[in-house]
Amino acid sequence: QVQLVESGGGLVQAGGSLRLSCAASGRTFSSARMGWFRQAPGKEREFVAAISKSGSVTYYAESVKGRFTISRNDAKNTVYLQMNSLKPEDTAVYYCAADEYPTDRVGIRSEYDYWGQGTQVTVSS
Repeated sequence: QVQLVESGGGLVQAGGSLRLSCAASGRTFSSARMGWFRQAPGKEREFVAAISKSGSVTYYAESVKGRFTISRNDAKNTVYLQMNSLKPEDTAVYYCAADEYPTDRVGIRSEYDYWGQGTQVTVSS
């Protein structure tokens, strides 16, 4: 079992930065691929970024590549999403997720076994 709690969301102006954190509890964190998804009002939840269980491989949606960075600290059972050069279209609820048995389907929502409650990110123009 893994429990996930996100934090770090808020209101920021376009061009600004935020760092999201996801604190995990449970002994399987270090063996799980971790991901971030987001959901804007009226839209489907979409993949943002993921990081392998070793931390050596990262994956990004095209829309955030070069602006967002995912990282993990297994000693703190925490995964981060550093978001720079934010745009109004980044406004969404951001969710942390854990994939206990990762496959090559990195960006597929149904692959992830555990989810956090989400944190709101609002980017004003």
